[in-house]
Amino acid sequence: MSQKRNMGHPRFGYNPGTGVVRFGRRHVRGLKEREQQVAVTAVQQIRRMRGGAQSHLMLGSDGHLYVVKFQNNPQHLRVLANELFATRLAEAVGLSVPATEVVEVSEWLIENTPELHMDLGREQERCVAGLQFGSRYVGGLMPGQVVDYLPEEQLSAVRNLAEFAGMLVVDKWTCNSNGRQAVFHRKPREKRYAATFVDQGYCFHAGEWSFPDTPLRGVYARNRVYADVTGWASFEPWLGRVENLQPEILWQIAESVPPTWYGGDMRDMERLATALLARRGEVREWIVQFRESSRNPFPKWVVAGVGGEDRQFAEQKKIENGEWLQ
Repeated sequence: MSQKRNMGHPRFGYNPGTGVVRFGRRHVRGLKEREQQVAVTAVQQIRRMRGGAQSHLMLGSDGHLYVVKFQNNPQHLRVLANELFATRLAEAVGLSVPATEVVEVSEWLIENTPELHMDLGREQERCVAGLQFGSRYVGGLMPGQVVDYLPEEQLSAVRNLAEFAGMLVVDKWTCNSNGRQAVFHRKPREKRYAATFVDQGYCFHAGEWSFPDTPLRGVYARNRVYADVTGWASFEPWLGRVENLQPEILWQIAESVPPTWYGGDMRDMERLATALLARRGEVREWIVQFRESSRNPFPKWVVAGVGGEDRQFAEQKKIENGEWLQ
């Protein structure tokens, strides 16, 4: 086996030396075969979930509960692709996100479960059968206590509160056009909650797959989660992991997204993945924009003067851009 195939991305034809992706009929056929092999089968619908995507809580054949988003959800087909891609990127840099799977829902299950439908105004539409997105239900079959809101005192005591800064890195990188969502979970005998970051459907600007960056997009609604940020060190190790993420890891994650979730044209996925690779070095700029916004999210971050960390960052960017080499 050649070094190129060892290091590259066989189904997308990724060449790590050039960063170029090539598609072929064999690659398309391989992806379709992979879709059927890796899907978890849904065996039972439990209940409807809140939210614009009209997800359903379902039991999988692997014994786990999944929050399942369907292809014909009211938001957009690509929401499924976004969920899988962005959640696995966050997982790759070490953030607390649910396990994700491709979940196959059969025509038989839909026909025999009246609740499996979409409410579209005055009309209803049956959920479509096939491959859907599944996010492992936080807490599982014995959830303890799971909430999506905490009073200020309990929020301050969340065990992994520092990860909100790390998730901000990913949300800025992927241009999450929605507010950051999190759920909080604790086991029956635990006093403190832990946060899990959910709902990545509006990363890449939802169905647009574009990056209209603005300071207040992709941020959590309450400043308390950012109150202990004192500088760039507060975003580590997640910021460094994004900036240095190996391309082959990103392409492997891209491969795991079923092409049916983005219309089947893998050139769209190529463009998205290529844009993400290019954006790795720009995340700090968007964090600075958020820092300087009217939210004032980082009260403990004292902006350094001449010779401080911001200037060092600016100087490093000039070196990387070749501005001092002319």
